[in-house]
Amino acid sequence: MFTAIDFKDGKLCIIDQTKLPVVQEIVEIDNAKDCYDAIKKLKVRGAPAIGVAAGYGVVLSAQANSALGIDEFKKAVSKDIEYLASSRPTAVNLFWALDRMKKLLDRQTDTASAVVNLKKEADAIREEDEKTCRAIGENGLKVLKDGMTILTHCNTGMLATSKYGTALAAVYVGQEKGINIKVYADETRPLLQGSRLTAFELLSMGVDVTLITDNMAAMVMKSGVIDACIVGCDRVAANGDVANKIGTYGVALLAKAHNIPFYVAGPLSTFDLDTKTGDDIPIEQRGREEIISGFGKQTAPSDVKVYNPAFDVTPHELITALITEKGVITAPYEENIRKAFGK
Repeated sequence: MFTAIDFKDGKLCIIDQTKLPVVQEIVEIDNAKDCYDAIKKLKVRGAPAIGVAAGYGVVLSAQANSALGIDEFKKAVSKDIEYLASSRPTAVNLFWALDRMKKLLDRQTDTASAVVNLKKEADAIREEDEKTCRAIGENGLKVLKDGMTILTHCNTGMLATSKYGTALAAVYVGQEKGINIKVYADETRPLLQGSRLTAFELLSMGVDVTLITDNMAAMVMKSGVIDACIVGCDRVAANGDVANKIGTYGVALLAKAHNIPFYVAGPLSTFDLDTKTGDDIPIEQRGREEIISGFGKQTAPSDVKVYNPAFDVTPHELITALITEKGVITAPYEENIRKAFGK
């Protein structure tokens, strides 16, 4: 399996996902600014992986400021936490991880211990993510069975998490158990995470994967080859509305039209009970160059107006179930989500 994100010899080590599938390059990051850039520029991406990377970004800040007294140390690291939080606005795991690191920072009484404790906390976030993804995969196999063919959108596998993935976790856990699930992967425009990343990792793992462009999904569903759709999530509102990669809403509508189950998989750390509905989720707007000349070749007039939201929101009414590490959550979502949190 891929190790998309790690921490070795005081450095954050990531696979630069902007260079896949042509080049598999490990980037070593030794400061909070470069960690911010890696998240902002999508060198590391996927909601869980962003949270893990941000946690280690705080560790890098702590290491850089380790010569300071505890009060100045806290101020400097807190400033970097705020900076890292500004890298991407939609994925709630980023804020969840940084809030966890900030609460630990606030309890520290001396700098040397703080550096050690922050590293332990970041390691715990990564280890918990791996266990969580494994559990999501096990729960995903409660609804996905041997021989099924699923359609997925964007990348939700090993490259987006510490291990296994979220929406693809069931595929990989199933593979370990001798359960074979075939995958149709949407290309996922404009940055092609489906073709560059999902097709790449599934093919590398020996999974039967077929790549399609986004506008082929309706025809493929109509043909009858798709048994279920499963996607990840960057934020889940308290009522079950889901923000995920742009195009997810369209897939959900198509699944509804073709009577195909539509599942969303993600850890409870992606759920935001303080966000009441999908209308309250901030949607990241990205640069026009991603559409006009996304991979170096201009494909649109230079002066054309561009609208480039990175995410859309799928209403909970279109979602068959939410697959989490705690189990499979079905409607009524607001009530059952709160139960999953013990509230």
